Amino acid sequence: MQYKNIFFDLDDTLWAFSFNARDTFEEMYRKYEYDRYFRSFDHFYELYEKRNIELWAEYADGKVTKEELNRQRFLYPLEAVGEGDAALAKAFSDDFFAVIPTKSRLMPHAQEVLEYLAPKYNLYILSNGFQELQCHKMRSAGIDHYFKKVVLSDDIGILKPWPEIFHFAMSATQSELRESLMVGDSWENDITGAQGVGMHQVFYNVTGRTEFPFKPTYQITDLKELLQLL
Repeated sequence: MQYKNIFFDLDDTLWAFSFNARDTFEEMYRKYEYDRYFRSFDHFYELYEKRNIELWAEYADGKVTKEELNRQRFLYPLEAVGEGDAALAKAFSDDFFAVIPTKSRLMPHAQEVLEYLAPKYNLYILSNGFQELQCHKMRSAGIDHYFKKVVLSDDIGILKPWPEIFHFAMSATQSELRESLMVGDSWENDITGAQGVGMHQVFYNVTGRTEFPFKPTYQITDLKELLQLL
């Protein structure tokens, strides 16, 4: 298959979201002296992550707004330990969102892979992330110049894996599905979403998943494997 366009997810596909987020949370945890409320950082982070996953699912289904998602996920850990201080949660949240996009750690080999692919393909970002964060993250990590366009769920208010966001991406970049490839780490959002509209996919299997409801077009465990595929 001759591809012309490669659409990359950003978080945990190119930009090391899990590492950068945890690093920022630890920084905020110390700054706001959260050890007053939690047994440890891990105690706080487990509470945050559990509710965060639930809220993102609710956001994807249109059950909560972006603002409510952000309000609840930072307030919940405090509420869970009987310290429902909304003002403290808001200050922590504001600081977190100011700091996280300045983090620059990338997934292994991301920079060299983009350097190789950029002269040969049209590269795009297709992400569920927020407008005010994603482009800043890319600039901080020094990868923004590789991409011809950044397409975000924020642009139309619809998240991957819904087909509308993929069709919008095709229209916004003047791309054809049959000439395009989606690369991402999320089975549900990136791979199932792309497969649902007839777009070829590369599953970046960073978690060691072994069971799949269907076979992706390609599967990799290291971004460098893209160089052999393309």
